[in-house]
Amino acid sequence: MQTVSGGEVAGIIVAVFWAILVSFLAVALVRLAQTLRATTKLVADVTDQAVPLLADASTAVRSAQTQIDRVDAIASDVQEVTSNASALSTTVASTFGGPLVKVAAFGYGVRRALGGRKEDAVPAKAPRRTVIVGRVRGKRD
Repeated sequence: MQTVSGGEVAGIIVAVFWAILVSFLAVALVRLAQTLRATTKLVADVTDQAVPLLADASTAVRSAQTQIDRVDAIASDVQEVTSNASALSTTVASTFGGPLVKVAAFGYGVRRALGGRKEDAVPAKAPRRTVIVGRVRGKRD
């Protein structure tokens, strides 16, 4: 029988540990490869879904910009109409304001003058009203 020397025993132990280490590294590499495949598939799926979403978002942004341009045009038109209405109001007030006030004052004076002749007539008094807890009640004198 042969005796095994210490160096040979150490070599066998190193070889066994080396085989175990290589086995663990092989398992780790296989799992890493599976993870990389799954990640690649996930990235491809996300890309497939993201491209149409980005196209839709781009369309929505363009549509929103068009609507904002329209609203801006409407706002400027409203501002112009407001300015024109203000100018028209000022023109009408300055053109017809003075004469209309004079005509109204003249009409009021004529009514007072004609109404002054009827001094004998006593105007009827309106009945007094009081409010009691949310109800209106007429009171006669």
